[in-house]
Amino acid sequence: MAIKLIDAPLLQKAFLAGAKSIELKKDYINELNVFPVPDGDTGTNMTLTIMSAAKEVNNIDNPTIVNIAKAISSGSLRGARGNSGVILSQLFRGFTREIMDKDAVDVPALAKALERAVETAYKAVMKPKEGTILTVAKAGAAKAEEIAGKTDDIICFCEEVLKAMQEMLERTPEMLPVLKEAGVVDSGGQGLVTVLNGAFEVLSGRKSDFKFELSTPVNTAPVQKVDSSNISTADIKFGYCTEFIIMLEKEYNMDTEKQFKAYLESIGDSLVVVSDDEIVKVHVHTNDPGLAIQKALTYGSLTSMKIDNMREEHHERVIQDAEKKAKEQADGKKETKEASGQEQPRKEAGFISVSAGDGLSEVFRGLGVDYLIEGGQTMNPSTEDMLNAIAKVNADTIYILPNNKNIILAANQARDLTEDKKVIVIPSKTIPQGIAAIINFVYDKIPEENAKAMEEAMGNVKSGQVTYAVRDTSIDGKTIKQGNIMGIDDSRIAAVGESIKDTAKELIESMLEEDSELVSLYYGEEVKEEEANELAEELMEAHSDIEVEVLYGGQPIYYYVVSVE
Repeated sequence: MAIKLIDAPLLQKAFLAGAKSIELKKDYINELNVFPVPDGDTGTNMTLTIMSAAKEVNNIDNPTIVNIAKAISSGSLRGARGNSGVILSQLFRGFTREIMDKDAVDVPALAKALERAVETAYKAVMKPKEGTILTVAKAGAAKAEEIAGKTDDIICFCEEVLKAMQEMLERTPEMLPVLKEAGVVDSGGQGLVTVLNGAFEVLSGRKSDFKFELSTPVNTAPVQKVDSSNISTADIKFGYCTEFIIMLEKEYNMDTEKQFKAYLESIGDSLVVVSDDEIVKVHVHTNDPGLAIQKALTYGSLTSMKIDNMREEHHERVIQDAEKKAKEQADGKKETKEASGQEQPRKEAGFISVSAGDGLSEVFRGLGVDYLIEGGQTMNPSTEDMLNAIAKVNADTIYILPNNKNIILAANQARDLTEDKKVIVIPSKTIPQGIAAIINFVYDKIPEENAKAMEEAMGNVKSGQVTYAVRDTSIDGKTIKQGNIMGIDDSRIAAVGESIKDTAKELIESMLEEDSELVSLYYGEEVKEEEANELAEELMEAHSDIEVEVLYGGQPIYYYVVSVE
């Protein structure tokens, strides 16, 4: 079957088929992660990213190239999780920008869209690494440019492009030795090929009876909430928390945005307006949501609308918190709380940190973090989770601590979408780095000086993690069997064994240097305090000049998070 044009209904169906394809194969893609850790999440991150867009695309009743392109771009941008998800969202962003003005898409338009997709994605990554999803995408764009003038048959064109991408995917182990040692191809590249193969099945007619059902939950890493029972409803000046997204259909520039913000400020407060070329995300507290909605409709259609009665929620929260307090007191537990969503006094600096585990969250809270996002190793927060957190922190400059290398790109994307606050992403890759960074913040310094000092502080701490292997593999010169305990430092798997304590001890020994003074052990939810204390005592007996502190982290999956200073 030969086709020369992709119209809007076919584009909609193909995109949804691509989304469904990766959803069905996400576990397989997760297993391709080089480190055999239980949080190998490339497939999950890419699935949640594309499903955020699929939800919007699926809701379009009268598809046009324009409204489908906007839904794909905005949905994936806000739902992007992890490095692979952010890169996928940028590929979609570039692709859809190129086809936005088309009534239908032909071969030359597809070739240009693929080229623009790759350009956009490469720009989003500070230090692009070859042998990854970027390389696979680039191979497809290069083949598209080569054959665009030789055929007008979209099916033949797509077959050649997909073949080139698959061949490049199979070559990724030759480009990254760590992939070759582990015996896997790049997981992000596999995810991209999986999406495109699913879309191609619909384009080629192999899956003509395709039906899409949204089964993957979107936004599954909730931002923590806390009670505000000490606040009277009389103190809530504007009673309705109003949020929506404008799908832009008319001109919207800096002057337009300034006028829009001025109007919203005249009818409410707690205003956050962030925008890109296709969408505007709005958050405002007002007593008349209808006025905000009517004004927004003058710029385009609305989606993701949410209106909450804060006074009513306040009463419900008071009751819920009272019940929670009673239960916690009965259990002898201390209730941990997060910063309220109510407006706080404006301050110069605010902090957002990603954390997993109530103990680690308590540490960050004690260091002055204003807002904690649940996530980290087991579930990477999305760009929209970051934007929601930024909206809650009332500060001129907000510092974000991702505390995971796979969350930094999402944080950067949220920073770029924020216009009314200065957002600085401190690229902390581990919990210990995040702790070291915030400890070295000084209120008297300007933001740029603080950012530099915080990043320098991260370089003075070594990080380690102890977890278990989910599959057999060979990496970093070590043969690993499923179920083995692994000690992972900042760059490699440093220890493998059968015992949690012995493996942790071997890891820490490998991290110690002559000038090391302090070891911090954050024990996870599956480790008892006495076990952590026993490990600490053995370390201090072996190294009389080293102080070892034991702290409850409560993190899942990782038996210990370790820092050495």
